[in-house]
Amino acid sequence: MVGIVVVSHSAELASGLSVLAAQMAGPDVAIEPAGGIAGGGLGTDAEAVSAAIERAGRDGDGVVVLGDLGSSILTVRALLEEQENGRVQLADAPIVEGAVTAAVTASAGADLATVLKAAEEARDARKL
Repeated sequence: MVGIVVVSHSAELASGLSVLAAQMAGPDVAIEPAGGIAGGGLGTDAEAVSAAIERAGRDGDGVVVLGDLGSSILTVRALLEEQENGRVQLADAPIVEGAVTAAVTASAGADLATVLKAAEEARDARKL
């Protein structure tokens, strides 16, 4: 099953969103948070992101990563350039809607490309 990684400058945001997505998707989808820096500050820790990707990819079906703001995206992009294998994809998606949509799509057994597409299509979800 495709795993999901939520990257945020805030540990609380990454953790809370991961819990929300997991509640929507069920227990079979690996959803891993990577937020904040060591010591509890705001920021993005490349080692934490890398470890979350490894945990989320435990099934071998790939990982979709969603990030919140500029430097978290830059961190993920740098990691993916170092480890480029096509099995980890950074979604150009809103973090909340994208994570939930990706998780629910993954729970249905969709492949990596389909989960990524679902996350990215979440940017068009209208609220009103």
